[in-house]
Amino acid sequence: MAIINKQHKQYSRPRKLFEAGRIKEENELVKKYGLKNKREIWKANSMVRKIREQAKKFITASLNVQEELISRLANKGLLKKGSKIDDVLDLKKENVLDRRLQTVVFKKGLAKTPKEARQMIVHRHVILKGHIVNIPSYQVNLKEESEIKLKGKKPKETKEKVVEEKANASS
Repeated sequence: MAIINKQHKQYSRPRKLFEAGRIKEENELVKKYGLKNKREIWKANSMVRKIREQAKKFITASLNVQEELISRLANKGLLKKGSKIDDVLDLKKENVLDRRLQTVVFKKGLAKTPKEARQMIVHRHVILKGHIVNIPSYQVNLKEESEIKLKGKKPKETKEKVVEEKANASS
């Protein structure tokens, strides 16, 4: 008998749903990053909150443990090499949103707008490490960033070519 693990929510909703300042800020982020909905912002908030909680626990820990956390975050592209534990506490949701595949595709110039980048990813036109990735929220590591490519387009057949091929096949 297989045990099915229930997936839990990766975010928490804001306590005050109708807060003008927060709504305005979220709308700007949705436009800037081409997000589908505000839930993606809330997920980024939760990710930053978890990282900060880890950093708070590690403030009193040894330097080796702190360096391990910092190097892990540096490999993800959230921090620069040689950062301090204070820099981990300064992380913002924008840092996480900048590492999404959708944003990286846009910033590399493979798409004209963030929305176009999202559409290209969802329509399976983006290849990462030789595999098609169709998840816009995929967190791209620094190593993977250079391996992002667009799938080659097939040349469209013109009517003239089709007519010539049919004429050659019939004769």
